[in-house]
Formats: sequence, structure tokens, C-alpha cells
Amino acid sequence: MLQAIITFLIMPLAPFWFYGDMAASLQNEPVSNGEVFQLDQRASAASLEETTFDSEALASHSIFPVDSALAAGLVPIRKADVADLKVWAGSSVAIDVDTGTIIHYDDGRKRTQIASLTKMMTAVLAVENIKDLNEDVVITKEALNMVGTVVGCPTSVFCNGNRMYVGEKVRAMDLLKVMLMNSANDSATALGIHIAGTPEKFVEMMNKKAKDLGLKDTNFCTPSGLEIDGKEDQCYSSAYDIARIAAYSLKYDVIWDIMKIPEGKFYSTDGKYVHELKNTDMLLNTLPNCIGGKTGFTPLAGKSLMLGTEDPTGKHKVIAVLLNDEQRWDDMRTLVGWVFNNYKWQ
Repeated sequence: MLQAIITFLIMPLAPFWFYGDMAASLQNEPVSNGEVFQLDQRASAASLEETTFDSEALASHSIFPVDSALAAGLVPIRKADVADLKVWAGSSVAIDVDTGTIIHYDDGRKRTQIASLTKMMTAVLAVENIKDLNEDVVITKEALNMVGTVVGCPTSVFCNGNRMYVGEKVRAMDLLKVMLMNSANDSATALGIHIAGTPEKFVEMMNKKAKDLGLKDTNFCTPSGLEIDGKEDQCYSSAYDIARIAAYSLKYDVIWDIMKIPEGKFYSTDGKYVHELKNTDMLLNTLPNCIGGKTGFTPLAGKSLMLGTEDPTGKHKVIAVLLNDEQRWDDMRTLVGWVFNNYKWQ
């Protein structure tokens, strides 16, 4: 009974992190920077309720920017008698950006293909490695040899605008825009080649960055998120890891400013060619407090969605991720509404 009471009191205040060695941590053994508590991939957040945690040890291993919010004691607390939410995604997560607290979790560490949500990592590396986003990028044949969504073609069988051309010069900023807004696979590949020389070398950078961020359930294969034929099982991440990448990306305003643009156009640097921009995020102007999002789809990954939102005060940001969800738009509305209706920061 005493243990149950202690668990009830501590759990709402303890962010739930899943990496590192739980037993070692609780014994004050060192854990490398960026690692937090380990949880078996098959386990769920609900199983954590059976264990009493050392809240100070948990806080000491946060991989998020735990600063003003945690120092002030502002963590999301669920209101009394609120049941867990079930959405019909293959896996889903919602996290508080400032503290890393998991607000919603359903099989969040399930390894699965994530399609174009991959482009969040590509965007991070583009911003971190291109000193001037106004510099020219030369479009190569390899970059254009992409299937699925590309500049000028929303699908592989439908084109309603101009494609890019071999040798065309485009600003890196415009490629970043069309990658995040239109989810264009050729623009993601062009950025990867521009930064690292080849898509393969860029993927090495992606996986190194994932390791640096402490992501344990992620292995990237391409800059775009397209799976490699015959190696599909080697291209994966998880809802939780994607949420962490998105939370990290919030340090770069340019990424989220782009994701709030509804539509537009861009030109080659010589002014000869014009290309359309249109945001694939259907919740951008219809969901209150949406700060941006990224869609993803391949037949193997299914339909997925990452969304950034903030509470009505604008002080607290939440990242939500749905993977393999046929009704991702409705489920995201439900998830975001549930979060802000049933949690308060204190």
C-alpha cells in the first residue's frame, strides 16, 4: 500500500524517459550524456506505473532543454480521473517540449518505417551545415531520379507544375521550403548531395546526428524517407524518436516558420524557371494553436503526421506524432484537444 501511495504521488511529476539502464541509474552509476532510462521495446508507458522512480535521478538524465520550465516547476499534470486516450494509429506519442515529459504514449518506441517524417532530420542538418541558406544548389540527375512526390508532381502519376531540371540552380532556402511544405523527395536528395557529396554520405551524417541525440530506435536510409528496395526493414524510426527530433528542431525558427507557410512559389536563381509551393498540412489553418507540422506516406509506412502545437497561453509547446494512421487528421485533432483539455502546467 505504501509503495502504491508513493508511486501515485511521484509519477505525475516525473518525466518518462526510456533510454539508459534504469537499475544502474537508480544506483547512481554514471550514464553517458544524452541517455535516459531504458524500456523494453514491447513495453508501454502504462507498465511504468508499477515502479517507483527517483524523480531527481530522472530529471538529471533529461535530453531535452530542461531550463526555465522545469526550474519553475512547470510540468504538465493530468487532471484527476482522466483516462488514457486511444487513437487508431499504429503508434503515437505526445511530449512536452520544455521538460520532455511524455503526455501520451501508445507503443511509442515501436520501430517502423516513417516515410517523409525523415525530412525533419534532413532539415535539421541542412540548417546546421549550410552557412548561408541563400547559396545556390546545383540540381543533379541523381537528385531528380526520385519517385513519389517531387517538385511539380504531388504524386508519381500526377504533375501539375514544372519539375526541376538537371543543372538548374536553386537557393538552398527554396529547397528547404519545398521539402518541408510539399514533401518533395528530389529537394531532400538535392540538399543531401549539396551538403555531403552523395546521399549515402548524407545518411551517415543523419545517423550520427541521431546517435548524438541519443535516439535508440532510428536508422535512416535516405534523405527523403523513401525506403530502399530490398532493405526496407533497415529504414525505421519510432514515434518517440521523431517527437524528439521535432522538439530539437524547434531551436531553429526557420524550420517552423517554413512549415507555417500555406503556399507560394520559387524561381531558379537565373529567373528562368518557376515552381509552385503548397503545404500538405491540412491542419495548418484549421487547428487552433498549430505551429506547424510534417506529413509522411509510403505504402509500407502508411499515413503519418507530426504536429507542433502550443497551449492557449502560448507558453507551452507540445509535439505529437501519429504513425501509420489512416485517419491521421481526425486523430490528431482528437489527440491535441485531449492534451490541452486534460493537462495543466504547474
